[in-house]
Amino acid sequence: MEVTAEIVKELREKTGAGIMDCKTALSQSGGDMEMAIDILRQKGLSVTAKKSGRAATEGLIGSYIHMGRIGVLVEVNCETDFVARTDDFQSLVKDISMHIAAANPVYLRREDVPQEVIERERDIYRSQARESGKPESVIEKIVDGKLEKFFNETCLIEQVFVKDPEQKMKVKDLFQQNIAKLGENIVIRRFTRFQLGEGLS
Repeated sequence: MEVTAEIVKELREKTGAGIMDCKTALSQSGGDMEMAIDILRQKGLSVTAKKSGRAATEGLIGSYIHMGRIGVLVEVNCETDFVARTDDFQSLVKDISMHIAAANPVYLRREDVPQEVIERERDIYRSQARESGKPESVIEKIVDGKLEKFFNETCLIEQVFVKDPEQKMKVKDLFQQNIAKLGENIVIRRFTRFQLGEGLS
């Protein structure tokens, strides 16, 4: 498939990558847009790894209220006030606020889950596996798999991004894309989610 200026422009708009990077990715993928995006994302991972150690002390506190019943506050940090004022960064903060309202994460990242919670989950999964008659030789693998699913469901950056129609992109992937696009380290520092009447019953 011929790599036209139009398809290069489309890929650039979708990813924020440079023109030459887009051309190269499209050539490597034979013009396949989704494969080209994957190539750029993989390339972006090496770029974002270099930026992830840099201090992010600017940013925004975003908020979102859903029908007066769910409220979210989230602090998203970047390196400069210049990036914090861009439409792309502000859109990211808004999207994360809405995601938190919809997905109800409990923790920010898996490292934040208390060890006693992890051990309690492991005990539950072991008991379930034994009760269902699974052999002892595979129980720990089952427990590890269920624990991974627990992290994916309860940790914000591990969750599938609610606005991704294919249900494939995780929140951490969204941030890696924006780090590559905006050229700065971007992190979620903290969040709070309120639900009307929560804890009163």
